Formats: sequence, C-alpha cells, structure tokens
Amino acid sequence: MSDVLRVQWTIIPASAPELWLNCNRCRGTTRFRTSGKIRVNANGKRVDAWLIYKCTSCDNTWNRPVLERRHVSTIDPRLLASLQANDPDLSRRLAFGKLRRKLKAEHFDDATVRKEVVSESAGPACRLEIVCVVPETTACALTAFYRRSCVCRAAASRICRMPDILLHPRKACAGLCATGFR
Repeated sequence: MSDVLRVQWTIIPASAPELWLNCNRCRGTTRFRTSGKIRVNANGKRVDAWLIYKCTSCDNTWNRPVLERRHVSTIDPRLLASLQANDPDLSRRLAFGKLRRKLKAEHFDDATVRKEVVSESAGPACRLEIVCVVPETTACALTAFYRRSCVCRAAASRICRMPDILLHPRKACAGLCATGFR
C-alpha cells in the first residue's frame, strides 16, 4: 500500500506563438499568426513545404519553410500525406516547433491545465506527487499555470527548493520557477 497521491497536470497552450516579422504591406515590423494552412510544391521529385503565417494587421502572408528541396523518397509517406491534406494537428505541431533561424516570437499566457489523478493512496495520503507535462514546446510565462493550479509563484519557487522534493531534473525546475517552461 502506498501513502502517495500522484497527480499529473498537463499544460496545453491555447494558441501558438506569434512571430514578429517585417511586413512589406504595413511597412514595418508586425505580428504574424499561423493560418493553420500548409503549402506544398513539387518540382520533379523534389518537394518544398511551408507553414503559412498571416500578418495580424493586413493579412499579408509569410511562408515558414518546413521542407526544402527534399527528394520525395526521403520523406515519410504519412508526413507527406499530412502535409498534402493540411492536417490541423501537424500544423499545430509545426507552429510550436523550433524555428531554424532566430525570430522574435510572442508567447501567450492562455493555457489549459488538465489535472488528472494517476494513482490514489488506499488511506489518507501523506505525500503528494505532481508531474507537470507540457506536450508542446512553449516559452509562455507560468502566470496562467499558477492561476489555474492554485499555487502562487512564490510558493512554487519555495517548493522547488525544498529538500524533501524529488525533482527531475532539479536544474529544470529552478528554471521553471524563475522564468517559465523552455
């Protein structure tokens, strides 16, 4: 019998990061939001694919490269089918994916925190184990997470420094408490 209550918190950002890019229509740097659309182009046996972003002011588009001049035989057939079908799940994963070049991105605090009991103790729980899962890469601040989890930032910081708390890895938690998820 275990005296540990195990809980998993899954943090899901509501929207993808918006990129700050130069818009040739607006004549300045503006935010670009993903349109959720993917453009695929083939020339012979070479394939290019882009995730399409739109300016939030004028709807001008910018194509973020996903595949560049890749031979069709080197692409996973399921990936190619998803690209051609404009799969929304793939589009979301790509929007949260790592950028090839340094671009300024704006992340948002709106996130859903799904709480799920993984295992309960038979009797009264003496210890609590919380596992935080972030399925998509994000650098959003944890303000929304703290608001939704009833844990204030100061308390979370204290929890990360407690000697009885087992953290995997401890360095990651220190970064989490100080700056947010990476």
